[in-house]
This record gives sequence, structure tokens and C-alpha cells, in this order.
Amino acid sequence: MKKILLLLSLIMTFVTINAQTSNGESVTDGQFNKWSIEFGGGFNKPLKPMRYFTSTISPYVIDLGARYMFNNKFGLKADLGYNSFQGGKNSTDFNTKYYRANLQGVANLGRIMNFETWINNIGLLAHTGFGVAQFEDQNSAKKDRMVNFLAGVTAQIKLSNKFVLTGDVTAIFNANQRYTFDAGATNPNKGFSGQLFNGTVGLTYYLGQNEKHADWVILIDKDFLTLKDRVNNLEKMLIDTDKDGVADYLDLEPKTLSGLMVDSKGIAVDLNRNGVPDELEGYLAKTYGNKTDEDTPLSDSKSITKLINGGYVAVYFDFNKSTPTDTSTDGINFVLNYLRNNPSSTVEITGYSDEVGDTAYNEKLSDERANVVKNILLKANIAPSRISVVAAGEDTSVDKSSSVARKLVRRVTFKINQ
Repeated sequence: MKKILLLLSLIMTFVTINAQTSNGESVTDGQFNKWSIEFGGGFNKPLKPMRYFTSTISPYVIDLGARYMFNNKFGLKADLGYNSFQGGKNSTDFNTKYYRANLQGVANLGRIMNFETWINNIGLLAHTGFGVAQFEDQNSAKKDRMVNFLAGVTAQIKLSNKFVLTGDVTAIFNANQRYTFDAGATNPNKGFSGQLFNGTVGLTYYLGQNEKHADWVILIDKDFLTLKDRVNNLEKMLIDTDKDGVADYLDLEPKTLSGLMVDSKGIAVDLNRNGVPDELEGYLAKTYGNKTDEDTPLSDSKSITKLINGGYVAVYFDFNKSTPTDTSTDGINFVLNYLRNNPSSTVEITGYSDEVGDTAYNEKLSDERANVVKNILLKANIAPSRISVVAAGEDTSVDKSSSVARKLVRRVTFKINQ
């Protein structure tokens, strides 16, 4: 008996602690149903005190209860029970009734023991608590009132998100029971001497608008979820789209051409600051140089077009200026040489500005930058019909708080059309 009382105390302590802390532990609070109505019926077996005896399996018992779950592991249950005891074969006939009302703590063993790791529609509940009971003998009108303690387990089979089939086995211990269960004699023991077992099969109906009940949800600890998000963010931050060895979150030039040497910020190395990456500049000079279209292989011409259209040849500008920097005019020369050697090609010049200042003003500035480059090509005798201008305005693809990043977007790019 002491062991049973200790078990009850432990379960009720767990219920109290979880009720107080669950609001801070779960990220799914309020996203599942907590109330349920439970009904069951079956057989009973009173063990003692008895003068006569019932059938081995004695009909019948009816249970009705309502349960509230604080979280997916612990809750409270209030229930009513009715037992009927009748004499078995070769026993003196008797007809007694037993009524009870109990408040119980409930532990969802299915979630505590992680049933979901191997099956999702089987559950197990443990319940225990105290209550009051009344005993009545239908023949002699004897009545008795007592207190009881009960403990049991309920197996669950989930039929749907609203209905669950249950099977329950419960042991009930009565204190201060004056009569035997068959009313054939008085009971000299006033402690928890009455022993009764119930076995029922029933249905549970879940109340609420949410999809699932607490019996079947898995709650995630906020600290665990925060840590998981941090790990996911770190994985995303370490992605290196252009494979230049600099993670995207540090890369100021996230689309560097594969194979080009970059600095610690992911920017292609341009030591002479002419707007063309050094390795690309060497490649262009070697494969294109001063050759004419006749002695330039078609594959080389296509490669150069791809590089120019990819933005690897550009003209850069100082803040609030429409005149190219002295070191970036080589980019114009590369495009000029290409147009001279490919007289059927046209070029689209696109001007950009950074995000500092008024948007309308920056759009005008981007147009001025593109037209300055256009006029340089016109002065080099490139036909106006071969040149078009686009004012793209502000480039928002970089962090505008970074002065280095803003230098990269104050530019003019080229698109060659065959």
C-alpha cells in the first residue's frame, strides 16, 4: 500500500511541475486539443471483503469521464463509475451496487516512452487518484460510504483524429468499507481493505478545433528548436555558390566566374584596377587581343561574348560621378575591340548606381553613366544603330551599408547581341 501511495505522489508531483512549466517549454502550445470525453463498459471482479462469490468474470461496470491534458504528457481526469455485483453459480443470491466519483492524475506513457519512434496509432495512459464511493444492497437496503484510491492503465488504438478505441484495467482500493461487496457480512478492517478490479472497453472522443489531441502530438523544446535553426542558418551561411572558397554571407561578389582568383571578400583580383579581373584580362588578351574576326576561332568569340554578358567586363564610377574611373576604361576598350572585330554585333549598355541618395536622382545618374560610355564608343566610330542604353537605377543586390560593396554596383555593364 505504501508503494502505491508513493507512486500516486510522484505522478501528482509530475503533473504539477509540468503544468507550471509547459507554457515555456513547447512551441506548439495551443495548437492541439486538450479536452476529451471517455466512455467505457465491461466487467468487474470484487476480491475482498467477500462472504459469498460472484462469477469469475462478473458483469458489469460502466465508466464515464472527462480529461484535460496540460501538455502531451500529463493531465487530469474526473470520472464517474457504476458497478453491479451479483451472486455467481452455486452462490447465495445477492444484488449490490457500487457508485464512485474520482479525480485522477494522468500520465501519457506513449509520449513519455516515445511510442512514435516505432508506431503512431498505439498509445498507453496511466492514471491514478482518490475519490469517494457509495455502496448499496438492493435486498436489505444497506448503504455504506467510503473513500477510495485507484490506479490503472489504458491502452489506446487511434481510429481517427477524433475517436480512439480504449481498453482499461483498473484496481480500486476502498477505505472504511463497512460491508462486504455481497452485503453478506460486516468488514472488521477499516483501512484500505476493499479490493476491486475493473476491465472495460470503450471510446474516447476528442473535443476541440485543432487537428490533433495532446495524446498524439510531439512537442519540441524551444531551446532545441532555436539550436536547430542556428545550425540550419550556419549551413546556409557556409554555402559557396560560385565555388571561390568564400562563403556567400562574406562574398561581396557571389557570382565570380569559376577559376578566377579572389580576395578574402570574394572579389576577383584586379591589381591594375581597370575593371577587368586580372586572370580574365590575361585570357582576353591572349585569345582575342588584336586579332580580326577572320583569324579568331568561333569558339573563342563565343567565350568572350559570354564573359562580357556575364558582367566580368565592366566600367566603374566614383560616388556621385558619371565619369569612369581612370583605371576602369580598359573595360570599354575590350568591348570596343570586340565590336570592331564583329561588325554585325550590337551592344546594350546598362548603367547602375548604389542605393545612397534619392531614388529618382540615382536613376538619372545611372542613365548618365550609360550615355557617357555610349558617347565614348560613338567617338570611336561605332554606329549609333549598334548601341542601346538602359538606365537600371539602383542596384539593391548588395549591403548598402558596406562602402566596398557599393563600389561594385556603381558601374556600367555590357550585353553583346549577335
